[in-house]
Amino acid sequence: MTFEEYAFARTSALVRLARLLTADEHRAEDLVQDVLAQAYARWGRIARTDRPDAYVRRMLVNAHKSWWRRRSSREIVVAAVLDEAGTVDEAAGVAERDALWRLVCALPERQRTVIVLRYYEDLDDASIAEIVDCSLGTVRTHAKRALAALRQRQEAANPAPAGDF
Repeated sequence: MTFEEYAFARTSALVRLARLLTADEHRAEDLVQDVLAQAYARWGRIARTDRPDAYVRRMLVNAHKSWWRRRSSREIVVAAVLDEAGTVDEAAGVAERDALWRLVCALPERQRTVIVLRYYEDLDDASIAEIVDCSLGTVRTHAKRALAALRQRQEAANPAPAGDF
């Protein structure tokens, strides 16, 4: 497979993964562009591996981690300001997914990465461990802690109504 064929076939999936990791559509596109430029330079070696997609995903995750380490890239993100004059016309499912996504974005980076790779990219623990460069036990620990934190935060945001006596 040539690089052009790979890039054409996988760019949208890579942008989706990057968007989930960064929580920023524009930063995700920039990140994928940078990673694909690096992959193009190494494509001869990448194409010879038995799993070029896992290799490029790992490059993407590592590039995301490196971007956060650079002090000059720190941005202050504010919640979107909604127009109060209009009525909210969103379905309950969209609102629920948005609320859940905000909880996922609040997770620590490694936990968020594991959750995104497991539930959004539908990868198994072994693939995640390879991409994140850690052991299977570490992947499972991050997933368990992330899910516990998500449950706890969701329960805090939506307390159960008091029962009838």
